[in-house]
Amino acid sequence: MLTLSPQPAPTWDDPIAMLYACHGNVRRFCSELQRLAHYLAENGCDADARNSIARIRRYFSQAAPLHHDDEEQDFFPALLAHAPHAADAVAQLAKEHHTLSTLWAQVEARFTALENGSSHTFPIGLANDFTESYHRHMAWEEPLFDLGKQVLPPSVLAQMGKVMAARRQSG
Repeated sequence: MLTLSPQPAPTWDDPIAMLYACHGNVRRFCSELQRLAHYLAENGCDADARNSIARIRRYFSQAAPLHHDDEEQDFFPALLAHAPHAADAVAQLAKEHHTLSTLWAQVEARFTALENGSSHTFPIGLANDFTESYHRHMAWEEPLFDLGKQVLPPSVLAQMGKVMAARRQSG
């Protein structure tokens, strides 16, 4: 059935839907980073580029680390309690969070160089590395979200959603 009316946004009552929604944002901001790298090569760091930098920076400096905390502190432990066979995948994904943070630090350093005028371009290779790393990571992670939907009891999901929402209240 085709539904043309807007779908309600996910809420913390469905924390796995929120994890998926965050991945949607990651994809959107990775795409913006790719466009920005090409834009900078042609236009330099003008007002539009600075606005894009601010949006990307805000997401990957604030929301993405909270998302990783949601996974590492809440989702992964709950998943392992109900699906211990996912331990190897969870361990690998947690390592990848560190790699993604390291790549983000490189991106952010380039943003700073653009903003202070010591650089006028952004390495397209770095944009590719960052976005490809996130895309590979999400491709491995999302099947665990699906597994979580299957194995996590509603009471666990409800508590997880409350904790994740509170994380944003305190931040």
